[in-house]
Amino acid sequence: MTETTATTDLETLVRACRKAARQVANLPTAAKDRALHAMADELLAAEAEILAANARDVEAARTRGLSDAMIDRLTLTPERLAGIARALREVASFNDPVGEITAMWRRPNGIEVGYMRIPLGVIAMIYEARPNVTSDAAGLCLKAGNAVVLRGGSEAFHSNQAVAAALHRGLAREGIPAAAITLLPTTDRAAIAELLTMNRYIDLVIPRGGEGLIRYVDEHSRIPVIK
Repeated sequence: MTETTATTDLETLVRACRKAARQVANLPTAAKDRALHAMADELLAAEAEILAANARDVEAARTRGLSDAMIDRLTLTPERLAGIARALREVASFNDPVGEITAMWRRPNGIEVGYMRIPLGVIAMIYEARPNVTSDAAGLCLKAGNAVVLRGGSEAFHSNQAVAAALHRGLAREGIPAAAITLLPTTDRAAIAELLTMNRYIDLVIPRGGEGLIRYVDEHSRIPVIK
């Protein structure tokens, strides 16, 4: 995918994700589980493509002099990719939280009141080098009836694009729009700042990474943040 940084393009992507969220929120459990298995299947089918993209990222990371620990977190192997696919199948085995009633009591007037779990809508995940987060976040959000906007680290740009493409093919097998898993096609840090202002479309932000990233998100977001 061609990299873009234009604000209008970013807003278009996020608005489409918001629209897809309405469909995802109403998916039956069986459809979500089939989609998760299809996403896992497509990851394995795209092994060569994903590992080739990852090799580009690893080579660039070595050229930039990134630490061995960072490169290890970035690196995908056939075994690690199989583990990512297994994680999606495990999410499919979880109980569906949507519609679950966690407490119920009767008021003095006889009315029963309770708490029911419902989808949040659109979750933005901002994270660093690990490409497995692209799949993990997408799978967990889908199971909970949410759409997701993903902004991965620049170190894993090509890996994340290849993983997301496979996930989109899995969604398509269940007729779920690709926008339900929206990976921002940019490494521009300005995109994070812009994303954090989009409280019209995004309901929650989750940063995953170092202290600096988490602090930046917490200080600049107009959207509720889970740290």
